[in-house]
Amino acid sequence: MVDVERVKYLLEKLKDLKILVVGDVILDSYLIGKVERISPEAPVPILEVEGEEFRLGGAGNVAKNLSSLGVKAFLCGVVGRDEAGSILKGLLADNGVEAFLVEDERPTTKKTRVVSLNQQLLRIDWESRERVKGESLNKLKEIIRDLEVEGIIVSDYAKGVITEEIIQEVKKKGVFWAIDPRPVNKALYEGASLMTPNEKELRELTKPFEGSIEALGKRLKEELNLETLVVTRGPKGMTLFGEEIKHFPARARKVYDVTGAGDTVIATLTAFKLAGASWEEACELANVCAGIVVGEFGTASVKPQQLLEELKLYQEQGAHTD
Repeated sequence: MVDVERVKYLLEKLKDLKILVVGDVILDSYLIGKVERISPEAPVPILEVEGEEFRLGGAGNVAKNLSSLGVKAFLCGVVGRDEAGSILKGLLADNGVEAFLVEDERPTTKKTRVVSLNQQLLRIDWESRERVKGESLNKLKEIIRDLEVEGIIVSDYAKGVITEEIIQEVKKKGVFWAIDPRPVNKALYEGASLMTPNEKELRELTKPFEGSIEALGKRLKEELNLETLVVTRGPKGMTLFGEEIKHFPARARKVYDVTGAGDTVIATLTAFKLAGASWEEACELANVCAGIVVGEFGTASVKPQQLLEELKLYQEQGAHTD
């Protein structure tokens, strides 16, 4: 495990970083209530709504995770001219993210989760998956061109923002760029500095081939000419394909909700790597941060003090077992 003093040094370095997140911005809505009866109209439960919560999802959650760690986070994406877009803008401002959101005719992507007793009963999605084009596309490209940053994270949820034109604009910047991929857009990702698929996405990205995680990861890295590949594997932790292949065990003490864990991983890996951490250190820290957020309800982010306290716990546990 990374030494606490080393992490404190890296956390200070994060404050000097500027990182841009480009991608699909999503508003996560939670309708929370209780179910005590079944509808007489159809055999479905009736939710008595007690409240509604809004959180940042997709690229917005990645930017929030960066900001929470102390990075100067910028966000570039598309929203609709609607209430969901207004709520998103407010949430981004509240979380210290400088947002450059292009308003388009499409609806703001919104995912509403219906929840009772912390169990998700149903999810309702509002979205358009059409490729962004025309004036909206030109505005996105201009934003990417004009911002001076040390790195870019491409958060692809396949809602139409990440296109060949956007990726070309990202590559022209000549900075470190990381991609949280969707298999449908595989052809766009060649030459990325970092890619972070989960195990299911890795298998989809390497079809029709089958085999071990090690074999498939090595194949994908070579095929797309990736500098570094990190495969997230849920309870099995993550696997780093760098100069060599290395496995990192999961660090979660409890798993409550895995929503947004991938956003936390790519934000943490990118931030700490750009701050000067080795890939091994970045993976250890990303594992710890992911372990924290899956222990909370809904999308979440990690503050420096939480990370340090968690690392101290691991060190104390290690000392007791030595």
